Amino acid sequence: MSHVGVPRGAARKRRSLALLTTGVLTLPVLAGCSSGDSGASGATAPQDIAVAARNLVAEGGTVNWAVDALPTTLNAFQADADSTTTRITGALLPTLFPLDAKGMPRLNPDYLESAKVVETEPRQVVLYRIDQQAVWSDGRGIGAADFVAQWRALSGKDTAFWTARNAGYERIEKIERGADDLEVRVTFAKPYADWRSLFSPLYPKDVTGSPDAFNDGARTTLKATAGPFRLRGVDKKTGEVTLVRNPRWWGSPARLDSLVFRAVAPQNRTEALAAGKVDVADIDAAAAHRIAQAAGGKGADGKPLAQGPGAQGPVAQGPGAQEGPAAALRSWAVVHGSDAKAAAAALAAREKNRAAAEAYATEQAGLRAYAVRKSLEPAYTQLALNGESGPLADDRVRRAVARALNRQELVDTVLGPLGLPAQPLGSHLALAGQPAYKDSSDALGGQDTEEAQALLADAGWTPEGAVKKPDGTKAGSEAGKKETGKKETGKKDAEKKDAEKQGTKAGAADGKAGDGAGRREPDADDGPHIVGDDNKPGDGDPAGGVTHVLAPAPAAAFHSSALLRQAGHLSASGTSQDVPSGVAAQDQRPGGAAGAYAPAGTAAPARVPDGRRGPLGKDGKPLTLRFVLPSGPGSEPLRSVGDKISAMLEAVGIRTAITKVSDESYFKDHVASGDYDLALYSWPATAYPATDDRPIFAKPVPATDGSLLVEQNYTRVGTDHIDQLFDQALSELDEDTAQDLMKQADARIWAAAGSIPLYQRPQLVATDRKLANVGAFGFGAPRYQDIGFKKPQAAGAPANKKK
Repeated sequence: MSHVGVPRGAARKRRSLALLTTGVLTLPVLAGCSSGDSGASGATAPQDIAVAARNLVAEGGTVNWAVDALPTTLNAFQADADSTTTRITGALLPTLFPLDAKGMPRLNPDYLESAKVVETEPRQVVLYRIDQQAVWSDGRGIGAADFVAQWRALSGKDTAFWTARNAGYERIEKIERGADDLEVRVTFAKPYADWRSLFSPLYPKDVTGSPDAFNDGARTTLKATAGPFRLRGVDKKTGEVTLVRNPRWWGSPARLDSLVFRAVAPQNRTEALAAGKVDVADIDAAAAHRIAQAAGGKGADGKPLAQGPGAQGPVAQGPGAQEGPAAALRSWAVVHGSDAKAAAAALAAREKNRAAAEAYATEQAGLRAYAVRKSLEPAYTQLALNGESGPLADDRVRRAVARALNRQELVDTVLGPLGLPAQPLGSHLALAGQPAYKDSSDALGGQDTEEAQALLADAGWTPEGAVKKPDGTKAGSEAGKKETGKKETGKKDAEKKDAEKQGTKAGAADGKAGDGAGRREPDADDGPHIVGDDNKPGDGDPAGGVTHVLAPAPAAAFHSSALLRQAGHLSASGTSQDVPSGVAAQDQRPGGAAGAYAPAGTAAPARVPDGRRGPLGKDGKPLTLRFVLPSGPGSEPLRSVGDKISAMLEAVGIRTAITKVSDESYFKDHVASGDYDLALYSWPATAYPATDDRPIFAKPVPATDGSLLVEQNYTRVGTDHIDQLFDQALSELDEDTAQDLMKQADARIWAAAGSIPLYQRPQLVATDRKLANVGAFGFGAPRYQDIGFKKPQAAGAPANKKK
């Protein structure tokens, strides 16, 4: 909750759906588990949805579900579809292969009797057999005509259809009726491993049959649906979308009479819950603490939670709870003192505080009706490094940034206090618990301050470089100072050579480059970052700001080759098409990935005599990276992570200039446009990485107008070999082989060091305590027909809650 940025819309609509991660969780610890049969590992958290059998759920009632805003469209395949679109269409339209709790697609027996590949030569053919009872709400049977219309609308051949994506549909050669009206036969022109991703959601042909209906007809209404609910209406004045039970639904009937999606801004969720206006709402950590406190609960550390405006300390609760006896005595003295004006002000403040305390207590009473459900969200947060230009165009600098990070510390910051499994994410293409998950982070290597410094030194970023002027710099009069400049340059060169000789001797004596006695950790008052610096790092690029994408400094090629060779080893490919064949043996370092290190003998920057470590630089320009973060009130946890990252980079000599921008402009105006060096944002997980993740990691290519076509690769870092692995996996019909190709691709994505996964995002949902089968779903898709109020026990609540 409280995630700003571009939300994930329809499942897999181009996935230009990056998310900021700002929500956090609290409450008891969930045990982690791991999967062992296909290389999957990592801590996982189960669904938390108050599971109850349908016979224990009462029939009737209305559930009010908070969403961020009314959907701008009900067409999940349009560019402005969002998470609310996905939520609503999930209850209205067929999803042929919904995800289970482990993030795996499973055939939906409400719509399909079977679906399988029946031929692979000369063409791949998939045969769907539709449930004979499956009908649209207007009474027409679901059939081949609906599949054909959706294919033609999304294939990309007719540009009159305003579609956000055509992934998979462009590979279809033809769709035809099978042996009867219940069979649909889909023939592919090229093999497509992710065929289960297609036709979900499935729209009636009335929506997809013409451009006008597709573009505009389904924005605010759906005349025909085929889910447990149907659409009653969209009320823009009240901010509500109302669904009611579908009388033509052939599956298990919905337990609820109606389901209302109500627009409630994230910052207003606590108030709406306390007032009983919503029954289900994604919430942030502050709201979770208040709900726990209202129920007499405690935090994950076992101590009471600080609550209310101005509350401080482990036991403070409510407005003014921090006021001690001394403060109370002073207030009494002022109220009863001789200064009438001061007494009046103090009295007014006390009255205001009393009113706030009463309001807070009333809200707390209302919050007792709710429980907090928690899990890990199917999305992960990454540190993105913009490799388009500036210092990060050099892959040695990107790798140095990555090697400077203590990812475990960052994970502990976000998930540790929240009672959720706290383990760094090891994959870009799968989350812990998914069968395709494999930790490939060793392709880059873990935190190593000395190696990070050595990489920076090899790239030319040194303490001396922060003050040294490039050769040929003139100062003062041309005639009077030219010769002096030459003498000074010669003197500095001689001093540099002497220093290098001394450094070589010291390194040889210790057996380890850069291990001088003067090395120290940065002082606490060194200052981890520069706030408000308007100068974008890299503006001093000798190339004059010319974009150099995917072409790091020539000297970086050798080190990149070694790192990518290690990625090839980790992915069991044996060889790498990304790199030349020869990698010197002396560049292999024990205990980590080859190539994630500077060449043997490269010393980390020496520390200055007084023990202070100054910033690094090159040709007189300091190494400073522009770190863009959102400034909204719900983004404090994200900024906290950013501050820790800045401190970690400061420890290796990299300064960060933090720029705070509005939540609304953060993604569109900065991340997507490339106006950043470092940024934190999230990508949703997927069961179809070959389809969904390829645009995120595809190598950008130049357009005819000189700009870059980056798809969704906002780091602007990629390789031809990564693209090839995605393409091979997309056409590989053997699932095990396809997963292996994706694991190879992930190792190479790690090696490229454009994206550093940090952690899976937390998920918090507040639900009415009497509700069943709803809450923190994790990977799984909701079964809307099973959601409802629990039947009363012997001394329980009424069986049928009406609102």
